[in-house]
Amino acid sequence: MPSKSSKSSSSGCRCRCFSLKTLSYIAIFLALFSAVYRFLDARLEQFYIFDPEHLHDVSQRAISAHGDDTRSVVNFIVAELEQKVGPNYLSTQEEWVFNNAGGAMGAMYVIHASITEYLIVFGTAIGTEGHTGRHTADDYFHILHGTQLAYVPGEYKPEVYNTGSVHHLVRGEVKQYKMDEACFALEYARGWIPPMLFFGYADTFSSTLDFPTLWATTRITAREMVGNLMQFKL
Repeated sequence: MPSKSSKSSSSGCRCRCFSLKTLSYIAIFLALFSAVYRFLDARLEQFYIFDPEHLHDVSQRAISAHGDDTRSVVNFIVAELEQKVGPNYLSTQEEWVFNNAGGAMGAMYVIHASITEYLIVFGTAIGTEGHTGRHTADDYFHILHGTQLAYVPGEYKPEVYNTGSVHHLVRGEVKQYKMDEACFALEYARGWIPPMLFFGYADTFSSTLDFPTLWATTRITAREMVGNLMQFKL
């Protein structure tokens, strides 16, 4: 009859073998994931359908044509994008939802969302202030109406972005930002979009507990991302 010590020794061996096997699988998975990530990250440009320079140009032309009529400015931009990239990649339903992220509150209309890009209209009619987040994508904030201020540690004066200008938040960088009054922008992010969703969701669980808005945001974003994936748009 096996002794208790032999049973204990056998059990300990199995646990160690299991742990080593599990660690091996994890190491293999991480190595493969890292290789795939580096391969795709080096080729992100080929997945983009929007161009920051064109978005800046169309934003300025829309503002010149419609001035402070921000709704018409947005319609002008969306209409031109439908002609340039095709309606299948865009949402023209203008579904507005609140957005709380980094302590700031506003509303957004998702024009496009995919794995490597998103294009939204974001803003507020009463002002807000918060943390930009540190993201896995470059963010281009094209001011359609109003003024945005930005601040980085060590500076004594704010960065000022007026109507018609663009605020480029470089991938991996972070700032404080503020909209004193009404301000709306065409926001374009290009890079890895899914990791940015955690920043967009965090305030719901830590502060607002506004789950109907969370559901609306998830439904719209998932619908657009899945729809674009089905068209082979990463």
